Amino acid sequence: MSHDDTVRDRYKAIVLARRVRALVFGVGLVVLAVLFYYALISVGFFEANIPTYLPNFLNALRDFFPFLAPTFPFIDPTGVVAYWTFITEQNLIWGGFGGDTPLLGEAGITLAMGFAGTVMGFPLALLFGVLGSGRVTPFPFNFIFRGLMSSIRAIPALVWGLIYIPIATDTVGNLGRLFTDELEEIEDGPIEAMETTGANKPQLITFGMLSQVTTPFIAWTLYIFEINVRIAVSLGIIGGGGLGQVLSVQQGLFRFTNMMATILVILVLIISVEIVSQRIRSALREGDEAQGLVALLLGFPQRMAEAALK
Repeated sequence: MSHDDTVRDRYKAIVLARRVRALVFGVGLVVLAVLFYYALISVGFFEANIPTYLPNFLNALRDFFPFLAPTFPFIDPTGVVAYWTFITEQNLIWGGFGGDTPLLGEAGITLAMGFAGTVMGFPLALLFGVLGSGRVTPFPFNFIFRGLMSSIRAIPALVWGLIYIPIATDTVGNLGRLFTDELEEIEDGPIEAMETTGANKPQLITFGMLSQVTTPFIAWTLYIFEINVRIAVSLGIIGGGGLGQVLSVQQGLFRFTNMMATILVILVLIISVEIVSQRIRSALREGDEAQGLVALLLGFPQRMAEAALK
């Protein structure tokens, strides 16, 4: 076979491969479009008659942002005052002293739920995390604890919330698995050195293993605390108390201005917790860069959705 024939054969093979890829891509698009169409049918999208709801939606937006109506694009100060009035009347930020008013306020209750869940779940998370490591518990017995943590993580917090307030349980599954993964990556040198001195198993675990992961354990605990505060908001929507419950009540009353005021307090609370937590973690862990405020704001909806499904 001549050089020209070889070149032509290679060219034909390349053209054929491109055509096959284009055909597969086209078929994939068609399948995706069909699945998307049937997904819309399944959720009743075409029966919703969305154009008839558009005026109601626009009215709701004006209620959410009263400072933009009817003077848009100018700012109406009375709209901002409406936010602040609801925040202070409902004690969303600070409860104050005396009377029947709770000291913490609704934001404090939400923060307390996240903190209490983290503290209550930490001991079991540490226990399961250590026992789930193959360095501590031999195979296959370590998978008993791994399986327990996986089972806990497999059920979203909102589902647990239908039974009881589950933040501590969720912490065991999430934090325990992170602890296990960290223990799997530790160095063997300190452990082997302690074994040569006749150290027993508890000493090996405490001084040979846990001493190597103190910093990442603290960092992961702070990270789970961030998640737990977001989960506390989600649980409040189904009756757990705090800001989530206030948001749910105002939604039921169609008080959209009050809803937006509550959402603003939620945003400030969660962003504040995340900034403090990430600054501490960035100081503890080299290479862990703290996110800026803009990145935290843009990622807020996604993080809230992820927290509700954890």
